[in-house]
Amino acid sequence: MKIEIKTYNELSREELYALLQLRAEVFVVEQDCVYQDIDGLDSKAMHVLGTVNNTLCAYTRIFRAGDYFKYPSIGRVVVSQKERRHGYGKQIMQASADFIHTKWKEPQIALSAQVYLVKFYNELGFYEEGEEYLEDNIPHIKMIRETHQ
Repeated sequence: MKIEIKTYNELSREELYALLQLRAEVFVVEQDCVYQDIDGLDSKAMHVLGTVNNTLCAYTRIFRAGDYFKYPSIGRVVVSQKERRHGYGKQIMQASADFIHTKWKEPQIALSAQVYLVKFYNELGFYEEGEEYLEDNIPHIKMIRETHQ
């Protein structure tokens, strides 16, 4: 999988369309959750694009400390349903964490995880912090990772 990290302004129209399409495909259609994915924050984010054969199959967006959480954060973690089981989720997450560690040199990374994915994030060095909460009617929990991992 080829991974590129771009600012909002560096995204081509085609890349923006593909990432919004992938997010809607998984978060709205597959998870049957009507919510406002286009939340006005994409322009503040760095966009981590994972492509195979020039097709977007994995994506995250990352924020500087204070733009979403107190710590830099990773969100909108998504892998196309037909591309799962290849390890792309771990690859895109590691690239996102490596960027935060090497470019921003922050001590911690935060994310809001869907509860059913806690084990996946634990395997990447994240640990739960606080209690479960509902976000768009889906159980979530805040997770933290030390960036030195």
